[in-house]
Amino acid sequence: MSTRVLSTDQGKASIGTMQRILAGGLSDQIRALDAEGQVLSDANVWDGALAENFRSSLWPATSTALKAAASELEQLRGQVHGINSDIMAAGGNTY
Repeated sequence: MSTRVLSTDQGKASIGTMQRILAGGLSDQIRALDAEGQVLSDANVWDGALAENFRSSLWPATSTALKAAASELEQLRGQVHGINSDIMAAGGNTY
């Protein structure tokens, strides 16, 4: 385990950018994509042999993966923030 504690200006900027991506656009887009997939899963909205394949095979696995990804990204956002806060505190700084 390294005893080095470092958070450069570039590191802090990258963390900020990652936080904004995870807290805003990316998470919102994942939720929006899942919502549209749910709409297309309704046979009263979209039907046919290939739509049935989407509904029964493709979409359930994709929806599950999207929800898992959104959850993991939220965990990542919190962990990155916590790690950076700990690094800054160890160096006598605040973030």
